[in-house]
Amino acid sequence: MDIPFQIPAIIRGKNGGTRQLIKGRRSYKTTHTLNSDKYGSVTFDTWVVCKYKNGKRREHGREFFIYAVQKVNLSLNLIHDDYRLRFGIESSYRMKNQCRIKTTIKNPIIRFIFFALAFLIINIWVYLLWHYLSTLRRGPRKVFSNLFTLKQILEFLRQTVDRNYGVAREVSLT
Repeated sequence: MDIPFQIPAIIRGKNGGTRQLIKGRRSYKTTHTLNSDKYGSVTFDTWVVCKYKNGKRREHGREFFIYAVQKVNLSLNLIHDDYRLRFGIESSYRMKNQCRIKTTIKNPIIRFIFFALAFLIINIWVYLLWHYLSTLRRGPRKVFSNLFTLKQILEFLRQTVDRNYGVAREVSLT
């Protein structure tokens, strides 16, 4: 298969596994082989990215990121930044799944409305956090997201729907 991909690899092992790839002080490209008794072995290009923390989040030292890569037209320096952009998208989809309306309706219009409603709820929650539960300070804004979680706003919405439309406490089969 010649499908381009970039996938972050989990750093595993004490001395072997992908941990053995973490060495030196610079980013580099190599290959790595995964072995399985059941599925055999596969070798793929591996890019090891070394980033210096430089006081970000009050931390210093080096941090390593490993990516399994095939046919990607990026430099070694840009692959980490490119994946960080995708991480934000993936995170928003995980959040969307927390507040998605679960249904078996086949109508794509209604399913899209439920999808859009989930993102609307997330955006309202982020707006409330940013404007009412954060403080300006030197450096990045401090957001107190632990005071008002996404689960709390979903619970408030559920209680409002229950109060306005009632809750079915029993189902009659007659």
